[in-house]
Amino acid sequence: MGRWERIVERLRPHRAPLLNIAHDEGEGPVVVLVHGIASSAATFRKVIPLLSEKHRCISIDLLGFGESPAPENANYTIEEHVASIHETIRSLHLRAPFVLVGHSLGSLLSARYTAVHPEQVSRLVLVSPPVYLSPSEISDPRVRRQVGAYLRVYEFMRANKAFTMTTAARISQLFQLKDVLEVSERNWRAFMLSLQNCIESQTTVSDIAAVRVPIDVVYGAQDQFIAAGTMRIIEQMRHVTMHRVEVNDHLVRSRLARAVAKVIDG
Repeated sequence: MGRWERIVERLRPHRAPLLNIAHDEGEGPVVVLVHGIASSAATFRKVIPLLSEKHRCISIDLLGFGESPAPENANYTIEEHVASIHETIRSLHLRAPFVLVGHSLGSLLSARYTAVHPEQVSRLVLVSPPVYLSPSEISDPRVRRQVGAYLRVYEFMRANKAFTMTTAARISQLFQLKDVLEVSERNWRAFMLSLQNCIESQTTVSDIAAVRVPIDVVYGAQDQFIAAGTMRIIEQMRHVTMHRVEVNDHLVRSRLARAVAKVIDG
């Protein structure tokens, strides 16, 4: 590439990459589903069959995960993720506001998406949201220690690539989580930077506060990544309804899938 070509390339506005649309099935009001970190649209394989008779269900793979592109220059910030989600949804030419469902990291991205694009979303459903405040913002010492522990674990995972990939592979095999849990060479950069830039450094509490449509939070009573202290802050917001599902952890298992479907149908 010559000098002028490089200058033109730098000046040309860059659109966010289009993401892989893994599922687009059913007819009726649209439901868009966004998966979490180290995963893919397979996260919702137990949800879509419960909804597709009455809804058009669209699930996408996030930037760097599943079959979506993983640009070499991506930093996997929340802004980049949301821009790619927006560009992908825009390409579908949806005519009416849709229900937006996000799981784990996807719930944080969905909260920001709805805050930035309020006219597009009719209802927001956050599933197993790992919502944390900065420890410096937490007055309760017990909650501060709990959130601090989560952040130290995430930092350890980022700093110990071989350990993290090996552990994820063993868990995926043991619990038959193919396509639902993957940390590999293929998505390591997306995993590491999304963890750092979207989960460890997040503004989700203020994003949720800025949303003006109804929000349903669906989470398992045994979720390993829920910080009870910050969840209580969300629970006090007037437009938020909490749905606690017994005998369910962080993953979208059958009980959680039914609860999500019930919220959307309701």
